[in-house]
Amino acid sequence: MSDERPTSTYQRPSSGPGQRPTGPGGPRKKRPFQRRKVCRFCAEKNLAIDYKEPRTLRYFISERGKIVPRRISGNCAAHQRQITEAIKRARNIALLPVASNHALP
Repeated sequence: MSDERPTSTYQRPSSGPGQRPTGPGGPRKKRPFQRRKVCRFCAEKNLAIDYKEPRTLRYFISERGKIVPRRISGNCAAHQRQITEAIKRARNIALLPVASNHALP
Protein backbone atom coordinates (compact mmCIF):
# COMPACT_ATOMS: atom_id res chain seq x y z
CA MET A 1 0.00 0.00 0.00
CA SER A 2 1.26 3.40 -0.91
CA ASP A 3 0.62 6.63 0.90
CA GLU A 4 -0.23 8.48 -2.30
CA ARG A 5 -3.80 9.63 -2.72
CA PRO A 6 -5.47 9.62 -6.11
CA THR A 7 -5.69 13.08 -7.63
CA SER A 8 -8.76 14.36 -9.34
CA THR A 9 -8.61 15.25 -13.00
CA TYR A 10 -11.37 17.88 -12.71
CA GLN A 11 -10.19 21.47 -12.48
CA ARG A 12 -12.45 24.29 -11.44
CA PRO A 13 -12.77 27.05 -14.03
CA SER A 14 -11.08 30.20 -12.88
CA SER A 15 -13.02 33.43 -12.99
CA GLY A 16 -10.76 35.54 -15.12
CA PRO A 17 -11.34 38.94 -16.65
CA GLY A 18 -13.57 37.58 -19.40
CA GLN A 19 -15.84 35.54 -17.14
CA ARG A 20 -18.65 36.68 -14.87
CA PRO A 21 -18.75 35.59 -11.24
CA THR A 22 -21.47 33.08 -10.50
CA GLY A 23 -23.43 32.66 -7.32
CA PRO A 24 -25.78 29.98 -6.01
CA GLY A 25 -28.62 31.26 -8.22
CA GLY A 26 -26.62 31.51 -11.42
CA PRO A 27 -24.66 34.33 -13.01
CA ARG A 28 -25.04 37.74 -11.38
CA LYS A 29 -26.16 40.65 -13.49
CA LYS A 30 -24.10 43.81 -13.46
CA ARG A 31 -25.97 46.90 -12.40
CA PRO A 32 -25.57 49.99 -14.53
CA PHE A 33 -23.71 52.81 -12.83
CA GLN A 34 -26.05 55.21 -11.12
CA ARG A 35 -25.06 58.58 -9.75
CA ARG A 36 -24.97 58.74 -5.96
CA LYS A 37 -27.92 60.67 -4.60
CA VAL A 38 -27.06 63.63 -2.41
CA CYS A 39 -29.07 64.74 0.59
CA ARG A 40 -30.78 67.94 -0.53
CA PHE A 41 -30.86 69.28 3.03
CA CYS A 42 -27.09 68.84 3.43
CA ALA A 43 -26.44 70.39 0.01
CA GLU A 44 -28.65 73.44 0.59
CA LYS A 45 -28.27 74.68 4.14
CA ASN A 46 -31.15 77.17 3.85
CA LEU A 47 -33.76 74.38 3.38
CA ALA A 48 -35.57 73.55 6.58
CA ILE A 49 -37.60 70.51 7.54
CA ASP A 50 -40.86 71.75 9.01
CA TYR A 51 -44.04 69.77 9.60
CA LYS A 52 -46.10 72.88 8.74
CA GLU A 53 -44.83 72.83 5.13
CA PRO A 54 -46.60 69.91 3.43
CA ARG A 55 -45.35 71.02 0.01
CA THR A 56 -41.77 70.16 1.02
CA LEU A 57 -42.80 66.90 2.67
CA ARG A 58 -44.79 65.64 -0.34
CA TYR A 59 -41.52 64.80 -2.15
CA PHE A 60 -40.83 62.17 0.50
CA ILE A 61 -44.21 60.44 0.39
CA SER A 62 -45.19 57.87 -2.24
CA GLU A 63 -48.49 58.04 -4.10
CA ARG A 64 -49.82 55.42 -1.69
CA GLY A 65 -49.01 57.67 1.27
CA LYS A 66 -45.94 55.75 2.47
CA ILE A 67 -42.72 57.42 3.56
CA VAL A 68 -40.04 57.00 0.88
CA PRO A 69 -36.97 55.12 2.20
CA ARG A 70 -33.53 56.65 2.46
CA ARG A 71 -31.96 54.61 -0.31
CA ILE A 72 -34.52 55.98 -2.76
CA SER A 73 -34.84 59.57 -1.54
CA GLY A 74 -31.08 60.03 -1.10
CA ASN A 75 -31.34 61.66 2.31
CA CYS A 76 -28.69 61.23 4.96
CA ALA A 77 -29.71 59.31 8.09
CA ALA A 78 -30.12 62.36 10.31
CA HIS A 79 -32.31 64.22 7.85
CA GLN A 80 -34.35 61.11 7.07
CA ARG A 81 -35.21 60.81 10.77
CA GLN A 82 -36.26 64.48 10.83
CA ILE A 83 -38.37 64.02 7.68
CA THR A 84 -40.08 60.96 9.14
CA GLU A 85 -40.89 62.81 12.35
CA ALA A 86 -42.20 65.84 10.41
CA ILE A 87 -44.40 63.65 8.18
CA LYS A 88 -45.87 61.89 11.20
CA ARG A 89 -46.60 65.23 12.90
CA ALA A 90 -48.20 66.62 9.74
CA ARG A 91 -50.36 63.50 9.44
CA ASN A 92 -51.42 63.85 13.06
CA ILE A 93 -52.85 67.34 12.50
CA ALA A 94 -54.24 66.39 9.04
CA LEU A 95 -51.89 68.44 6.86
CA LEU A 96 -50.87 65.25 5.03
CA PRO A 97 -52.98 62.18 4.21
CA VAL A 98 -52.40 59.02 6.18
CA ALA A 99 -53.28 56.84 3.18
CA SER A 100 -53.77 57.30 -0.57
CA ASN A 101 -56.38 59.65 -2.00
CA HIS A 102 -58.51 57.10 -3.85
CA ALA A 103 -61.93 56.16 -2.51
CA LEU A 104 -62.77 52.74 -1.11
CA PRO A 105 -65.22 50.54 -3.11
